[in-house]
Amino acid sequence: MALGRPSVLPDRVPTVRELLASGGRSFSFEFFPPKNAEGERQLWRAIRELESLRPTFVSVTYGAGGGTRDRTVEIVERLAHETTLTPVAHFTAVDHSVRELRHLIGRFAGAGVRNILAVRGDPPGDPMGEWVRHPEGVLYAEDLVRLIRQSGDFCVGVAAFPYKHPRSPSVESDTEYFVRKCRAGADYAITQMFFRAEDYLRLRDRVAATGCDTPIIPGIMPVTQMSTIARSEQLSGAPFPPEVAARFEAVADDPAAVRRLGIEHAVEVCRTLLDEGAPGIHFITFNRSSATREVFQALDSAPRAASLTA
Repeated sequence: MALGRPSVLPDRVPTVRELLASGGRSFSFEFFPPKNAEGERQLWRAIRELESLRPTFVSVTYGAGGGTRDRTVEIVERLAHETTLTPVAHFTAVDHSVRELRHLIGRFAGAGVRNILAVRGDPPGDPMGEWVRHPEGVLYAEDLVRLIRQSGDFCVGVAAFPYKHPRSPSVESDTEYFVRKCRAGADYAITQMFFRAEDYLRLRDRVAATGCDTPIIPGIMPVTQMSTIARSEQLSGAPFPPEVAARFEAVADDPAAVRRLGIEHAVEVCRTLLDEGAPGIHFITFNRSSATREVFQALDSAPRAASLTA
């Protein structure tokens, strides 16, 4: 069975650090703040459906420039108070002064949120545009990690990039930046989405070669339609693997076949990752539950380590 939320005192939310250290495999889900009432209904429908799978934690993204700041806080607060889930709040440094960042960290603490994923973030409007530091803000994600750790008893996660961050000049420099985030106090990392297990394994080996042993959780998004491929390139900043794209192009005229292949491919990648010792899987859901549930259930059919709550 997968890791679940352990039995804890009602007023104490566990940290991802504690959950990962407990053994077993972590399975988690990522959501984003919706833009309208229908999106709100879809989000909470997906949350309730996936809650029954007892994920290790769930995360809520934070829009570029803090565009969804208030909605992110509201959602993680509701998750903490109205569900059995352990919430992780994404948090960016874009367009925020240190004073604003400290205030927002305080809001998360006030909502009972002890887990924060620190990412520098993309410029609003154009993810690949010039990144401009706020005059009174921080420059790098490692600075944001330090700020959060200095602000209280928080567990801090960071992002990792199997291909490299689009702004990094090389794979080697990207690895160096990642290790610096870990040494600044990061407890774990979640990767950007990718579609070949070997890309994650190369990242893990590069990091391990530096002596860094921070757990890296792979981020997986099932391809359920052909448009997902182009969207994944925009979101990850990395090319979709051509050999994987060819498999989907062979069935592109049959939407049902595309979806079946997407589930099969995601299961293949996840099984390889778990067999190779990945600490778990972080599913990027886009606020939908069905594809994620199918992949999870296919993985859950195999024997695994005992649950925390067993």
